[in-house]
Amino acid sequence: MRFRELWDEIAPVGRDADSGGYLRYALTAPELRLREWFRAQADLRGMPVSEDGNGNLFAWWGEPDNGDPNTDGRVGTAAVLTGSHLDSVPHGGAYDGPLGVVSAFLAVDELRATGADPVRPVVVAAFVEEEGARFGVPCLGSRLLTGEIDPDRAAGLRDAAGVSFADALGARPAGADPALADRFAAFVELHVEQGRALVDAGAPVGVASAIWPHGRWRFELRGEGNHAGTTRMADRRDPMLTFAFTVLAANKEARLRGAHATVGRVAVEPNATNAVPSTVTCWLDARAATPETLRELVEAVHAKAAERARRDGTELTVTPESATPLVTFDGGLTDRLADLLAAPVLPTGAGHDAGVLAARLPTAMLFVRNPTGVSHSPAESATDDDCAAGVVALARVLEELACR
Repeated sequence: MRFRELWDEIAPVGRDADSGGYLRYALTAPELRLREWFRAQADLRGMPVSEDGNGNLFAWWGEPDNGDPNTDGRVGTAAVLTGSHLDSVPHGGAYDGPLGVVSAFLAVDELRATGADPVRPVVVAAFVEEEGARFGVPCLGSRLLTGEIDPDRAAGLRDAAGVSFADALGARPAGADPALADRFAAFVELHVEQGRALVDAGAPVGVASAIWPHGRWRFELRGEGNHAGTTRMADRRDPMLTFAFTVLAANKEARLRGAHATVGRVAVEPNATNAVPSTVTCWLDARAATPETLRELVEAVHAKAAERARRDGTELTVTPESATPLVTFDGGLTDRLADLLAAPVLPTGAGHDAGVLAARLPTAMLFVRNPTGVSHSPAESATDDDCAAGVVALARVLEELACR
């Protein structure tokens, strides 16, 4: 099977032998290897590769054209964009991101095998730092492309080792390029499903309807570092207590609202077994079906953390780090693809580059069934047959949008 052959080329890259998960942080050695693989695949297909100065890669099939989409929302003479990202969360799964890139190249192969000749260019993209696992801001590459983040702010983002995004990129990010963005008439991203809706529906492929609004907030809790063996319990100003209460409060407030709240990252100073911490910093990931529910959730967690901080004698600072509004994918395009593929339509709580690009151009997403329903984990999976079905579905979509 052609999918398995191509998939096996990248499967070992960045895989951790102990966890079985992947460490493919943006612009680190494993992800740079995948970027070279991307260039090599494009070269094999005679697809010139361009880079936008923000770390995003684009492989072109067909002559670029500066035409605009038609006013009725249908694709005009500008290019049809597809693809995804190559980076991972810490110890993440194999499919989140790379599946969309591999499938895009294979969909081009499918179209060429049938003799299809695009009247609009098809462009395969690999967006940089989609997960935000290295520099803290998810979908950084697509945010830069669309102008959603200031390039000076992006340049100054730093990883845990203190390396800035600009240094990792090798240059200051270029920021928004309207001339480039205007060359794209539509974006279709294929992605492994991050849930079990397609399992329940008995369908290998689905079409996304919307992405829940979501964001990340940094909670910095400051107390007084001291000796664990000599400091009386009554005398402590322990930010770890405030942190523990904040995590429980986030869980409770999310459940009350039918929303999602996760504290999956924490940094402790001085991080010693026999010391009362001086500072605990944690990151809240919050998601909800509506912007109002999301705002209420974050405000409630903030209020409860602040009240607990007063009781513990600690100080709290909350800093928003990223926010993505409710994304409703282009209704006409979504309905068109759902009819074309006879596929179920479903929402998702996960963020994607498609969610960022949707503010700029007609955008849709295809999901491939994930039998475990697990994502951001080594347990994330998809069968070769379902992945092949995803390639065929994407090829049909690209034929519809670019070859007619």
